Amino acid sequence: MSKITENWVIEVMGYWGRKDEFLNAPPLILLEGYGLMVRFGHTVVLEKVDIVVQAGRVVTVIGPNGAGKTTLLRVLLGLTAANSGVVRRRAGLRIGYVPQRLHVDPTLPLTVQRFLGLVPERRLVGHVLEELAITRLLDKPMQRLSGGEMQRVLLARALLGDPDLLVLDEPAQSVDIGGQGELYALIGRLRDQHGYGVLLVSHDLHLVMGATDHVICLNRHVCCTGAPALVRKNLEYIALFGREDRQEASHREKNFKSSRLCTQKVPPEGNGSING
Repeated sequence: MSKITENWVIEVMGYWGRKDEFLNAPPLILLEGYGLMVRFGHTVVLEKVDIVVQAGRVVTVIGPNGAGKTTLLRVLLGLTAANSGVVRRRAGLRIGYVPQRLHVDPTLPLTVQRFLGLVPERRLVGHVLEELAITRLLDKPMQRLSGGEMQRVLLARALLGDPDLLVLDEPAQSVDIGGQGELYALIGRLRDQHGYGVLLVSHDLHLVMGATDHVICLNRHVCCTGAPALVRKNLEYIALFGREDRQEASHREKNFKSSRLCTQKVPPEGNGSING
């Protein structure tokens, strides 16, 4: 996390130097992988994949089911070994991970407060609860959380470790249409306020368009990469998502208009909450 002071010497993620050196320098590289190839048996899951994640930037990996997105995350996090290629992580890198879903045994007496208490690092609890607006959920059983509430709680757990890099695997999968935009806006605000690097996996560029700096379109290999607006025009992206993307966008717009009509009749609970 960056600390900009009036002094001419400042600290940025553990490095010290003159302020102008950091302000004029490119963002720090937190995580990078080059030439990554993964094979399961005779099946090639990833082939010659390059990726770079920098501090203060949101990188989104998109692709259809079976494209290798989760495998790529596992390789970058050191959970799966690549058959070839190299992964480099900044020394001392702290990673906060938000999984697709969390199954909690229905008979387990686990409230949100107890769940967050399982994290060894507790000094940021009050700040994180306030920032994510989940104080009201502390006494609620984990099994009774809506999709949006669950994602906020999982995000809170990831933030308690004071990460340099947030890694989120399909974070909007269990969240309703109205909450998806709020969730990505929240992730964007966290990046802006704290300078986190963000590595995000999604199957839908339309969802994350406004919250992403760089997109990698993956289908076992890198089909195309660049700014979201450029990727949307790429022929390989269109071949994978073109028709489906337009249909999904139209469907989402209709649902969003419908949800707005509903919220006009019944005021939403609280400000900025994500209701799943």
